[in-house]
Formats: sequence, C-alpha cells, structure tokens
Amino acid sequence: MSVFMLVSALMSGALVGALLGLFGGGGSVLATPLLLYVVGVRDPHVAIGTSAAAVAVNAAINLLGHGRGGRVKWPCATVFAGAGLLGSFLGSSLAKAVDGQRLLLFFAAAMAAIALSMLRSPRSEGDPNVRITLPLMMKLAPLGVLTGLAAGFFVIGGGFLIVPGLMAATGMTLANAAASSLLSVSVFGAATSLNYALSDQVNWPVAGIFILGGLGGGALGVRGAALLAGRVVLARRLFAGLVLSVAAYVAWRALGF
Repeated sequence: MSVFMLVSALMSGALVGALLGLFGGGGSVLATPLLLYVVGVRDPHVAIGTSAAAVAVNAAINLLGHGRGGRVKWPCATVFAGAGLLGSFLGSSLAKAVDGQRLLLFFAAAMAAIALSMLRSPRSEGDPNVRITLPLMMKLAPLGVLTGLAAGFFVIGGGFLIVPGLMAATGMTLANAAASSLLSVSVFGAATSLNYALSDQVNWPVAGIFILGGLGGGALGVRGAALLAGRVVLARRLFAGLVLSVAAYVAWRALGF
C-alpha cells in the first residue's frame, strides 16, 4: 500500500464516519466512490465489499455513542435489523452476479434517490417513549427484509430507507430513528461484506485503514449531531447536493466517459 493510498483511505474513512455520526445514515453511500476514485481501488466489486466492511464497523462504533446518549430504541432496532439480515445477504448475492460497471450505474441511481429523499424536510415530531408491541413487530419485520435486500444489492448502508421505515412503523422521533438505524446499517454491512469476502472481494488492509479513519470522524460526527440539532434540515440539504454530484460522476465514469 502506497503512502498516498494509506492517507487517502484514512481521510476517506474519517469523512464517512463523521457523516454517519451526524445523520445516522447517508454517509456510507460515499464509501464506494471514495474507494474507487480517491483511494484507488480498481475493481468495483472489491470496492463495494471493502466499503461494506468498513461501514459496518464505523456504524457499530457510532451506534455505541448514540446508545450511551439514550437515543437508540433497542427493541425496535433489533427487530428491524434481525429481519433484514437475510434480505441483505440475498441482495448482495444478486449484486455479485452483476457486471461491475452496470452495478455502478445501479449504485449511482440509488445515490440519486438517497439525495432526493434527504431534500425533503424530515419530521421532528414523534413519540420519544415508543415501546415494542406485537403490532409494531408485524410492521417492522417486513420493512426490515425489504430494506436489507435493497441495502445488500445497492451496497449502501440503507439509512435513508431505515430512518423513515422506523418512523413510519413505530412513530418514534427522527432523532431516535437516526440513532436506531445504525444497528441495521452495521448488520446489513456485515452481512454484505461477509458475502463478498467469501468471493475474496474485500481488501482487508484498506478496510482497516478506512475503519481507523472512521473512529475519529465518527466521534466528531456524534458530537456534531447535537450541535446541529437546530440546523439539521439545512445540513441535510447541503449534503444531498454533494451526493447528487457524486452520483452524476459515478454514472459518468461507469458509462465510460
């Protein structure tokens, strides 16, 4: 690994970790483009498998920070993540069978969808004291399976689907949903990376450096989430613009321009 590759992987991991800490999701969508076009990983499938491994660990670390802050609704988060585990494995299996450049086009489309979803003004209302019940479990489980399938195929953390899914199924607040979504981001990422690792499509040294960078970035992101509480809509919209720009670049490169 060259010095440039090491430094770029470290800084890219820090950026993704910070965004995961800030928004509870969305930041992981930049991991694969950063590995491909900044760090220098050449194979799209290897970049995807490596990003899934790194994002899974970074999300788990950020989850601990939000958990200590009391923002994670563990019973709801566990049902959602557990149901989506099989879906993420199936989705990543399908993705491995798709040509790398075509998969990047699908990935660019998913990035654009994420950006557009983040442009909507999120609701801050909700029940901060939501409790798991059988009817809630019946809503959470199917949503978890579908979200895991999409996260595995498009090789994204799935936070942009998990957050509204948790809010719609349980009525919890945006802050609780963003924090709780990190459990699913971690579980789905772990399942996806394991599936790619079985085909020797994970660059573990790069993943390790990426994770190391995410440690510092994630800590800053979790702290920043509290500081940006009053400006979260503006911050999400600015980030959505960045994601749209990266999606256009990924599609442009995938088409061979």
